[in-house]
Amino acid sequence: MSSSRSPFDLPHRLSLSAQTAAAIRKAIEQGLWEGHVPSERRLCDVFKVSRPTVRTALHALAKEGWLEIRQGCRNRILPRRKQAATPRNRVIGVISAEPVSQLAHASFNGVTALRTTLADHGFATEMLVCQANRPSTQRRKIEAFVREHRVHGCVLMSVSKEVQQWFMEHGVPALVLGSCHPSVRLPSIDVDNQSVCRHAVGVLLGKGHRSVALVLPDTQMAGDLASETGFLEGVQRHPQKEEITAVVIRHDGTALHLSSRLDVYFRSATPPTGLLVVKPWHVFSVILYLLKRGLTMPDTVSLIARDQDQLFSTVLPSIAHYPFDDHTMARRLSRLVLKLVNEGGLPAEPHLIFPRHFPGESVKPPRGHA
Repeated sequence: MSSSRSPFDLPHRLSLSAQTAAAIRKAIEQGLWEGHVPSERRLCDVFKVSRPTVRTALHALAKEGWLEIRQGCRNRILPRRKQAATPRNRVIGVISAEPVSQLAHASFNGVTALRTTLADHGFATEMLVCQANRPSTQRRKIEAFVREHRVHGCVLMSVSKEVQQWFMEHGVPALVLGSCHPSVRLPSIDVDNQSVCRHAVGVLLGKGHRSVALVLPDTQMAGDLASETGFLEGVQRHPQKEEITAVVIRHDGTALHLSSRLDVYFRSATPPTGLLVVKPWHVFSVILYLLKRGLTMPDTVSLIARDQDQLFSTVLPSIAHYPFDDHTMARRLSRLVLKLVNEGGLPAEPHLIFPRHFPGESVKPPRGHA
């Protein structure tokens, strides 16, 4: 009995891990990541799949020669033969104060989607990490970058006031992913951090808290400055503002310094009973600090996070925060950048997104409040 074989290539039903591998492979081909792929957790967030699925996809790509996987190390992208260079006048610069792999979840997803969209429209992207060094050093790096790549426009992410001012003064088309400093006039897209923090402190005051604190890193970044403005506005608008103690707790971003700064206020005569914490990774440092001091959330201290993290809604008690749809941000960012490069500029105005409020279980009236 002979078996006949079809002359056609029959369609195959791809597994989820195979689809994930294909998506990661495409991202590598488009140059979305530099040197290494993001962590497994980050890839789970980006592609909305489980960690076992991501792990299977990564091992498949390693067998194909796309990656080098070493235990305890980041997964390295292996060099491949370069494709024909994109014409120089089709290059978009992405300038960040930190590597893309270290960006906050929403910014990371936005930039990843942006680079994919630009590639689909024939634009290449070049990344410049411009840390907050001396202004003269930053200027030299930017000038060399713009000159070398002849960029058609730039996206500025969490950069210093000096970097934003350079683009404003030199007329290079640029869009700020984040907020502009008060003295800078450039187009921008960001979460409305000022309104978010004004709302958040209103939630704490509405629950009866009269000693509240904003916890934020002392970066002098525009979005954090806007957060401080909104926090203080919310206090000033309260009808009983004279009874309220409101402080801004600035720290250098390390757990040790954050803990020492919290010590100052929790040992004072009016320790805060309500906290608004700016960065997601600092939320857990604050919670650990409270536990170490025998303070529980929300029984003795209520807490609201300004930004979102997937863990906030899964832990107990769930943490009040302000989530928003990453895809909405990514779509608006991509549309604005394409308009920027196609029209040679955008009006110097902000494009703000106000996220929804997730009340969580981390806020309740302070002890003794009727």
